Amino acid sequence: MRAVYAMVLASMVLAGCGGEEFQDLRDFVKNAGADMRGKVDPPPEIKPYEPFSYDNATAIQDPFKPRKTDLKNAGHAGLNQPNLERPKEELEEFPLESLKMVGFLQQANVEYAIVKSSDGKLHRVKVGNYVGMNFGQITAVTDTEMKIKEMVQDGAGDWSERESSLQLVE
Repeated sequence: MRAVYAMVLASMVLAGCGGEEFQDLRDFVKNAGADMRGKVDPPPEIKPYEPFSYDNATAIQDPFKPRKTDLKNAGHAGLNQPNLERPKEELEEFPLESLKMVGFLQQANVEYAIVKSSDGKLHRVKVGNYVGMNFGQITAVTDTEMKIKEMVQDGAGDWSERESSLQLVE
């Protein structure tokens, strides 16, 4: 009798597992991505490479040469061009942004600015000295600031003046 009960129990367990109870979930999972198709845009049209012959490019301006003639060699110095032949002063090797005015000194009616360079050294400068990398010449020194006239060159080779100043840093 026990064997009959065990067989009936086993058949009931197997009948419970094989039912159609979760068939709706199986159908959903099977059909969920059926109508979803990804759309990929076609790649852009690739234009064929056209080689450029430099043999016939004499009429085209060389991008690596200045656009104007060399005014120094043409016997014409150009308007506002700084003196490129003068010896450079010590503070001309530093960008103006890296210099700081840290003091003011007056000796024998001459006003000096004390300037600290980015290498940590202190320099005493006065009107007429050059500072910065753009041919900057000191035009005025007061107890609160130092005014500078710089000469900058544009892409066409023309020189123009630019006013700058260094304020006293406390």
